[in-house]
Amino acid sequence: MILRTLVKTDPSQDKITYLTPVLFAGSCFAVETGRRMAEAKMKVLINPAGTMFNPVSVFNSIDLLLQGKSFTEKDLVFHDNLWHSFYHYTDFSSADPGLALSVINRSLENARDFLRQAKFLFVTFGSAIVFRFKETGMIVSNCHKMPSGLFSREMLKVEDVTRLWLPLLDSLKSFNPGLKTVFTLSPVRYLADGAHANQVSKSVLTLAIEEILSHQSAPGYFPAYEIFMDDLRDYRFYADDMVHPSAAGADYVFNIFRQTYFSDDTDKLYREVLEVVRARNHRIISPSSQSLKIFAESILKKIGRLTEINPGLDFEEEKTYFNSLGKQQY
Repeated sequence: MILRTLVKTDPSQDKITYLTPVLFAGSCFAVETGRRMAEAKMKVLINPAGTMFNPVSVFNSIDLLLQGKSFTEKDLVFHDNLWHSFYHYTDFSSADPGLALSVINRSLENARDFLRQAKFLFVTFGSAIVFRFKETGMIVSNCHKMPSGLFSREMLKVEDVTRLWLPLLDSLKSFNPGLKTVFTLSPVRYLADGAHANQVSKSVLTLAIEEILSHQSAPGYFPAYEIFMDDLRDYRFYADDMVHPSAAGADYVFNIFRQTYFSDDTDKLYREVLEVVRARNHRIISPSSQSLKIFAESILKKIGRLTEINPGLDFEEEKTYFNSLGKQQY
């Protein structure tokens, strides 16, 4: 008897390797998946404008790269002693407008170069609810804790999403012909407006993605939302807020992602690199000098083997740490 609704994915014909630059844009799935790949020293870039939740803001974060836009002070707003961009997360805000612009433009330039070489773009939509700045009519990526009266709250329609994203896929194809775009839907529920509004929001996004998938560039879809809703229906897979995925839930989805997009060789290398990284972060409690030296030498030997096979891997921090560890006296 099967007591779960398993969500199966077919192995992707296009594979991610350690030589594959991958850009993640959007909310929960983009952040969690990109972080796990970055931890294992894969070539990833996560949200160059910060975490985005709605499809318009995710669109803007990519479209800005294609435009080659450079921000100036007129693109910023001042509130609560900080300069902000409505296109960016609060991490880009600063009391110094020059510093804010420097960080924003450097991130845009680096991300544009990365996107030109990227082989995958994973896009995660989180919510169809948006906030529009009344003064300009702009849908903002972040309200930056400004008074709520300055914004109107709206629910996007399916055509609002497809009207932006179908032409953007054309532009992406021209900018980087080898790019594979894959869409996902965040399993995080946005319950501030109630369960019904969240379900309507997810339905809008699901229908919009379904239309986008018909684009001639043949974008893909990864069922992160369906895995959570249909397979991981136990609350042990959620964090304490009962809304966000727990570490176990996110790991489960990521393991399916690996099975879908990693080749066997890539997955083997991923696990070996992660062993080294986690050994570096492992807390050592009063070992003997000899056992510490043996441990450090074994990790250094593994680093040597991995870098010989994969010269692009950067283990300099780990090499420095384990070399110093092997020399410690107790």
